[in-house]
Amino acid sequence: MSKANKTVYLDNAATTKMSGAVLKAVMPYITESYGNPSSIYEMGQRNRRAITKAREQVAAALNCPPAEIYFTASGTESNNWALHNSRRVITSEFEHHAILHAVKGDVTLLPVYDNGIVKVEDLEKALEENPDTDLVTVMAVNNEIATIQPIAEIGALIADWNKKNAEAGRGQCLFHTDAVQAIGNIPIDVQAMNIDLLSISAHKLHGMKGVGALYVRKGVNLPPFILGGGQERGFRAGTENVAGIVGFGVAIEEAVRDIEKKNAELIKKRERIYNDVMKIKRVRLNGDLEKRLCGSLNFSFEGIEGEALLLQLNMKDIAASSGSACTSGSLEPSHVLLALGLPHEIAHGSLRISMSRNTTDEEIDYFLEHLPPIVEKLREMSPVWED
Repeated sequence: MSKANKTVYLDNAATTKMSGAVLKAVMPYITESYGNPSSIYEMGQRNRRAITKAREQVAAALNCPPAEIYFTASGTESNNWALHNSRRVITSEFEHHAILHAVKGDVTLLPVYDNGIVKVEDLEKALEENPDTDLVTVMAVNNEIATIQPIAEIGALIADWNKKNAEAGRGQCLFHTDAVQAIGNIPIDVQAMNIDLLSISAHKLHGMKGVGALYVRKGVNLPPFILGGGQERGFRAGTENVAGIVGFGVAIEEAVRDIEKKNAELIKKRERIYNDVMKIKRVRLNGDLEKRLCGSLNFSFEGIEGEALLLQLNMKDIAASSGSACTSGSLEPSHVLLALGLPHEIAHGSLRISMSRNTTDEEIDYFLEHLPPIVEKLREMSPVWED
């Protein structure tokens, strides 16, 4: 491959390149129609109508009424808001830190086992042991190892649980899912999946950074998150990021269009990477091979540090990660990999590869050409590697 100083970008789980359609859509709201959408003059009202349209686009992608969509500044903010009123929570051991660091009150952590998937029967047992649970939050797709969780089954379980609670005169349990990694990659239908609260973010699906959304099912009593003005129907004050919201609407429409076709193409690329990387000595795939996003893989290499591997790849203009971008500065091994049961020394040597619809076969060729010699070089330097 002739790179011509172009970075081979394989870190789309961290963020994605803004699409051409999104860039075209947002530019007028940055350069020309910059008015405050709360203003009564035409420029402001034009921007208000643009926000309304974007809300409709996001709602259509999730199959819900537009009134159930609230715009935020990020998926992290959406997660924090969803947990804002909870007192008794059941979640999984390997949730994003935007969940694990934000949960309040009593918390039960579900195991995820070596395949990185929550078992519905474990949740059922936890509910029976904690009948006063008011919120279950399980991410739709793990952000590090990309395993797909049984969200529809969990939603059905909680719906049945709530029917029994209603008959017994007990309180209801809400179901929240962090779908930041899922939307645009797998079909999401909040009605069919019995989801009460759902978090998403624009920059994970070729939109702008700095804008997210929280779906809140009608009837859910969620308190306002930011007080001040009357934006977002009084629940989330602050002048709206009009350009980002407009871009979000365009991005999510693009993302949910032809998911099956996009995934079929990504599966071929994923299989090429998997088959080649697994030829390297003492490497393991983290998480289930089949129940995962079509464009993501997470490997652990014995005898080397993940940070050293990333630096060596960077010297070849290859961008990847060792886990969540939000904790990339941490020297601690990934809590996700530790939850799978990996020992510290193996969890330290992880590499996350995440593709998008922009990833080319030539980029994959270049990556696969350079990864094996880099691993070999680092193992030769490692004081803990024994062939």
